Amino acid sequence: MSYRRKPHGLAAPFALPLGFALLLAVGTVAAMLGGRLPALGVLIACAAIAGVVSFAAEPVSAPVLALIGWLTTVGFSRPPYADLRPTGPMAARAAIAIAACALAGAGLGMLYRWCAARFTLVGMSVSPGSGPAVTPGHGGGRTQPGQPVHPYLEPARKSGLAGAIDTRRRLYGAALALAFIPLLTLVLVAARPSLDPADDLLIYLVVVVAAALVGGFWPAVLAAVAASFLVNWYFTPPLHNLSIGEPRNLLALVLFVTVAVTVSSVVHLAARRAQQAASSRDEASSLLTLAQTVLGGADTPAAVLDHLTSTIGGRAELLEQVAGRWVRVAASGDPDAMDGATRIEVRPDLALIVAEHSELAGPGLLVGFAAQSAAALDRERLRTQAAQAEALAEGNRMRTALLAAVSHDLRTPLASIKASASSLRQTDVEWTAADQAALLATIDDNADRLDAIIGNLLDMSRLHTGSLEPFLRPTAIDEVAPVALRGLDAPVDLQIEVPDGLPLVRADPGLLERVLANVFSNALRHSPSSRPPVLRARPSGDRVVLDVVDHGPGVPDRLKDRIFEPFQRLDGQHGGVGLGLAVAKGFAEAMGGTIAAVSTPGGGLTIRMTLPVAVVGTTSVLGA
Repeated sequence: MSYRRKPHGLAAPFALPLGFALLLAVGTVAAMLGGRLPALGVLIACAAIAGVVSFAAEPVSAPVLALIGWLTTVGFSRPPYADLRPTGPMAARAAIAIAACALAGAGLGMLYRWCAARFTLVGMSVSPGSGPAVTPGHGGGRTQPGQPVHPYLEPARKSGLAGAIDTRRRLYGAALALAFIPLLTLVLVAARPSLDPADDLLIYLVVVVAAALVGGFWPAVLAAVAASFLVNWYFTPPLHNLSIGEPRNLLALVLFVTVAVTVSSVVHLAARRAQQAASSRDEASSLLTLAQTVLGGADTPAAVLDHLTSTIGGRAELLEQVAGRWVRVAASGDPDAMDGATRIEVRPDLALIVAEHSELAGPGLLVGFAAQSAAALDRERLRTQAAQAEALAEGNRMRTALLAAVSHDLRTPLASIKASASSLRQTDVEWTAADQAALLATIDDNADRLDAIIGNLLDMSRLHTGSLEPFLRPTAIDEVAPVALRGLDAPVDLQIEVPDGLPLVRADPGLLERVLANVFSNALRHSPSSRPPVLRARPSGDRVVLDVVDHGPGVPDRLKDRIFEPFQRLDGQHGGVGLGLAVAKGFAEAMGGTIAAVSTPGGGLTIRMTLPVAVVGTTSVLGA
């Protein structure tokens, strides 16, 4: 992930103390040489320092560097090193030369940094300019690939050193300097006989530090420069003149400005560190909340983007490049908020677009959300692939079981039908009427058995492929249960106990009949002849409970869930492919019901099914 940096130079809180120290060194060397360094040499040195530092620094630093360089040149160009002589010929030439060097250095520095940012990836190496197309219908103007979406400049600028203290505080600091410096001058002028210039400078330094604490770096620089001129005018002999009578006074003024600017830089940097700490804390808190959200299960790309927009506002979109086109995978926020979009590339084919977000959202926070969005997308696709693989495995298991069932359970009735039919067709055997009836009965019974097996196989296939579409409507249990009982192979003995006034259930009558028929068949198969099974129905809140009770051998608790799985025959004795209860469970759940196995008191098994109570007068079609 990456972005291009705004072409900023060395911050003023760093550049100005460095420039002041270098200019002070030039003045000190000139004074120590006692005139052996010519005025042109001092001018060249000061102009070079102003130009080089202005080249490396923010453009706003150039005027201040030029001013201090001019003062150094005028004060240290020739002995005596105390007379500033701001109106002399050297002062005019120095002003023109140093101003030209400072402005040229600032201009060349801006040009160099712009070219470096334009043609070189800086930072984390993601070009903001290769943004995907954002169509008008998806919330914003159209931006073609290869055009800049938003070079992530404004948030970087506001999070830099210039933005460490807000505008209101800077105005307060400037107001404090403009108010207290003249007032303090009046007080010190009145107390001048009792104070030395060094004392005055220390008192002024207190106001400069106060301006730095309130307004940051630039109000403190303003206060320092104003205080140095006032000290020179009112407290440094000769008074009411910019000339300085003693070298130590000039050195004191230069040191005062240097110390004041350095202290202001330290205060400003401390404010910047505090802002960075607060921003990092907020980012860490937001990323921690995101991690908790993802670990809590909400790890889809949409959930991650929802958390992002709820944290920083605006609009967020996750785009993926598919077949040469950018396709939106997930989105969150106001669809119309796509002005000033920031693009963060997760990888060449995946990008996060964030628009109109809070200025407090730094690159680290956006990069973290981009990475989590990509990871959530990958996890979602892995889950889909795992589900597909599981479905394929289940299909393979079912096909294997089906082949086993076809190889045995379907061949048994077919063999019986074939043998009986072949026997009836024999011409060399005289069959009695009773024998013929028995053979025909065998054919009929095995055909019914074969029909039931194939019906269950087809029903399970419908459930497995998801093609079952129940037609749900109010249905009476006492109407469907007798029909299901009559649809069994032979006359059966099963009691139906349905109380009067039992609410109608919301079900598909055809599916409910198949469910009851399969459950009845299972209960009859395992019930002793002396104790036939019973169907009991009762209301329970907004549902109706159906219990099919038998008193057979029962099923152990550990196997109760297995009896509803396809191709399960726990006793291994009866015919069929073990699909009856599996089909019953699938149909019951497709109608919004439940089915489970519980133990019958006194021995046996109870199949308990619940169905929702119907609201009379409403029907609906639901696809499973």
